Amino acid sequence: MRFSVVVESVRQTWKSWGGITLHIAIAGAAIAGVMAIQFDRLKQPSITLETPEQDARQEGLRLDLLSKMPSFGFGNMVANWTFLNFIQYYGDEPARKVTGYSLAPKYFDILTRHDPRFVESYLFLSGTISHQLGKPELALEFMKRGTDSLSPQMHPKAFSVWRCAGLDQILLLGDLPGAARSFDMTAKWAAESEEYKQFVPNFQGTADFLRTNPDIDFVRFQAWLVVFQDATASGDQQSIDRARRELVKMGGVEQKNSKGETGFLMPEALRKKAEKRAK
Repeated sequence: MRFSVVVESVRQTWKSWGGITLHIAIAGAAIAGVMAIQFDRLKQPSITLETPEQDARQEGLRLDLLSKMPSFGFGNMVANWTFLNFIQYYGDEPARKVTGYSLAPKYFDILTRHDPRFVESYLFLSGTISHQLGKPELALEFMKRGTDSLSPQMHPKAFSVWRCAGLDQILLLGDLPGAARSFDMTAKWAAESEEYKQFVPNFQGTADFLRTNPDIDFVRFQAWLVVFQDATASGDQQSIDRARRELVKMGGVEQKNSKGETGFLMPEALRKKAEKRAK
């Protein structure tokens, strides 16, 4: 994608709009030119296996620069570009095993600041920052940008941001009152969407159930165990340490198997509760 092509695109847009204002066209050309240069970089791997740590540092510096760059009114374009780069970063499994997912918060900070209404991105946000990195508190901060900016009228699936928040509050934080409020809002927003209002009873039922203060320690233990396993697979030491602390706090016993792999035994009390519940 060449800058001349971008300029021609802006010129045609200017012509079709009948010449709205010159500064808008100039700003459009400027930001599109930057995006054109960056899109060319998408053709190359974001992390090379020869020097993964060095390339991760370079990517981090590039994201720092992008976070400070004005959008000239084209925030959606910046968000789209950032999301495409994140997908490439996330999908580079060999590199993730070396450097982990530590750059994910930078991607989603940029994305949610420039386009907090990008509904589809929040599922990736929760899965990566909450579950891969074990930082549900940070994920909720970013999700709040979405719930503050969205409405059911803007997007039929806007309710899904509240749902992601509620699930993180249940599974990783054990915040039942907060999760109940999130599912109340999930139900409220889904009720205003013709396509999804059929799910309102389920969402509201979840909110009402959470207010009965159920025992969810077993579910939370399993959730943090998944975080620990994913972090171990990717080599993300920060997330490994966070998950280990949470598991030990819930009574988990760390042990190694015959292959030297680390795991956690569920505390006897939780195991008995789970067995009793299953009967």
